[in-house]
Amino acid sequence: MPVNDPVVAEQTPAADFTIDQKWDLYTPEEHAIWTTLYERQMGVLKGRAAPEHFRGLELLNLNEGGIPDFRRVNEKLEKLTGWTVVTVPGLIPEKEFYEHLANRRFVSGRFMRDGEKLDYLPEPDIFHDVFGHVPLLTQPVFADYMQAFGQGGLRSLEFDTIKNMARLYWYTVEFGLINTPEGRRIYGAGIVSSKAESIFALEARSPNRIHFDLERIMRTDYRYDDFQQSYFVIDSYDELMEATYADFEPIYERLPKMPELAASDVLETDNIYTRGTQEYANAGGLTGHAVAV
Repeated sequence: MPVNDPVVAEQTPAADFTIDQKWDLYTPEEHAIWTTLYERQMGVLKGRAAPEHFRGLELLNLNEGGIPDFRRVNEKLEKLTGWTVVTVPGLIPEKEFYEHLANRRFVSGRFMRDGEKLDYLPEPDIFHDVFGHVPLLTQPVFADYMQAFGQGGLRSLEFDTIKNMARLYWYTVEFGLINTPEGRRIYGAGIVSSKAESIFALEARSPNRIHFDLERIMRTDYRYDDFQQSYFVIDSYDELMEATYADFEPIYERLPKMPELAASDVLETDNIYTRGTQEYANAGGLTGHAVAV
């Protein structure tokens, strides 16, 4: 639980770990930080983010008076795709997380990062969760993917494959890239909410860029606190849906017998867009720069 948010600290979460957002208790300083981050990212993301992200921002009007009020956001979002945003005190257990997704509820933290440290978080804040994730939930195919992911996540609990599902979430929902007619773009929330990684993911020589392969991704480790060493690219959100609707049980049965892959690995069977130099990671990276997701 974020120690810097007394509004969170004073609440007792419900059985599903939700709390009240209490939008009226945000300070002018917190609203100002949201606006600063929003305006900065809108400049950085021009020509870099997927068009669906911008469309979602417009549909939800997420820069209306600072930090969004979930009551207003949900009025619009639920009409569009049946999703709502619920507030939680911080990171929650996998079972409850997946249950929320399976029931078209996206969980968001309440707290806003420190204005003195705009590019570092110990855990996700409301800007990452809402600016990064929620816009794509206005798009029917991606909204369906997120629900299917939640359903698949619940099933993974039966097979002890939570780690593998976390990797799929990481390399798609958080750090995914997509091919568009205008070129390669960002759709992952961990990238679109980060100024530095928005540039790095598309333009740096260091990372690998590899076409999406569900089973390969589920075997691949990732960097939690720094830029990614590999990014996976889809051609469309339909590609995600088709992969997620497949029966995962045969995959779950194969995974324990297959070797784990390092974040930097490139396989002969990969469809490679960019074979990265890994110069950033080999130089030690810049630990602590990245927004936690």
